[in-house]
Amino acid sequence: MDQGIPLGGRISGQRLARLLGDWRRRGARQGAADLASGIRMLVLEGQLPAGTRLPSEREIADVLPVSRTMITAALDQLREDGVVASRRGAGSWITLPTGALSPAVDLAPSSRSQIDLARAAPPAVPAMAAAMEAVRLRMPEHLAGHGYHEHGVLDLRRRIADRYTARGLPTSPEHIVITSGAQHAIALALRLFTGPGDRVLVEQPSYPNALDAIRSVSAIPVPVPLLPDGWDLAGIAAALRQAAPRVAYLVLDFHNPTGHRLDDQGRARLGELLRRARTPAIIDESLVDLDLDGDPADAPRPMAAYADELVVTIGSASKSHWGGMRVGWIRARPDVVHRLVSARTAIDLGTAVYEQLVMAELLTDPESVLRARRAELVVQRDVLVESVREHCPRWTFRRPGGGLVLWCELDAPISTQIAVVAQSHGLRLVPGSRFAAQGGLERWLRLPYGLPVDVLREAARRLGAVADLVAGSTAAVDGDLAVPVA
Repeated sequence: MDQGIPLGGRISGQRLARLLGDWRRRGARQGAADLASGIRMLVLEGQLPAGTRLPSEREIADVLPVSRTMITAALDQLREDGVVASRRGAGSWITLPTGALSPAVDLAPSSRSQIDLARAAPPAVPAMAAAMEAVRLRMPEHLAGHGYHEHGVLDLRRRIADRYTARGLPTSPEHIVITSGAQHAIALALRLFTGPGDRVLVEQPSYPNALDAIRSVSAIPVPVPLLPDGWDLAGIAAALRQAAPRVAYLVLDFHNPTGHRLDDQGRARLGELLRRARTPAIIDESLVDLDLDGDPADAPRPMAAYADELVVTIGSASKSHWGGMRVGWIRARPDVVHRLVSARTAIDLGTAVYEQLVMAELLTDPESVLRARRAELVVQRDVLVESVREHCPRWTFRRPGGGLVLWCELDAPISTQIAVVAQSHGLRLVPGSRFAAQGGLERWLRLPYGLPVDVLREAARRLGAVADLVAGSTAAVDGDLAVPVA
């Protein structure tokens, strides 16, 4: 592996200390191992990207505070694991060694290969290969053109528009702009509607990458907690009145991570609230096609059917078809689409043509592809539900009617501890705090079920062992190990 000096930013000692939080788990004698685990967890979460320069050992020792000997031992362990590289005179930085953080899974029950429960992203639909081959044969007819489509390939825009129309929202290709995935769409919409210091209303919990996108434009997320049965519309009304957010970001279909879905009556009420406050809303429909229990024909209409003048709708193929294709879209009024495309040129000049044509091919008979995906996910969801109930009986959750995840309430505020300890058991997890706009959610853990059933059963078995280990550790120190709410 190349361990040359990377190009990347430097994290200060103070910020590293804030991210680590209460990193000690087993007392002073295990301090170096605990610190190494805490830093490794930050790498797994993406909070310390590859190339990030670490503070000096002296600076880390000053801010934690711990001995230089402990810092040296922790960094030695991380260097041995390939997570940190160092060079005399250049300091230390984060690396991503081949295979060290790989999501690859070995199905052998005794295996300690890593099982990735951090990404709610299933593999490609079986129809993907045939669609790619069909497009490959047609690609020559597109090669004579310049290949730039700021709005997106017309054939794909038509098919996406037809899908919205069939769901009760009349839509034409002029309402659609194709993006490079949902995250790109979120960034474009935020760029259009917000500026530094603006407030953005969000649910609590919310999708972590959306929260990161909000902060990346120097906007401020304003959370409204979800109720046990869904959205607190009275709380949203109060937040719209009191915080005067510039825009709202909401996931109304199989909410990530809770799995809730807002019904037609709730959408009509939400539309009234947005209209009264004159607040635009970015509605993320990335999971709308993953209705596992209901009839898609009986699904609520898109939110834009209730407040078309205020709603920008985001869609994506990443959850329903395959994340590796990086195709998303925005549905909005034509004047808003024009403004989005104008803003887009500062970021990119269009989504790759090949991927758009593959998605258009998959939409020639969309329901046959999606029925197969849903049937597979129903089995995987039910296996994970059964397995978590068996191996983690103290955890509670509601069986979601769609989407890709279980949102589990733990028996103590130990989500980050679970995620850290799970690393040594071959599990990659994201703690509940990553889904919080302003800290908290340490009693919650998201578990995706888009993996083969044998892997899910093994993951639940490992989770049970981790939960028992953390529970015993917590009891031994009389609760001092709970991660504080920031």
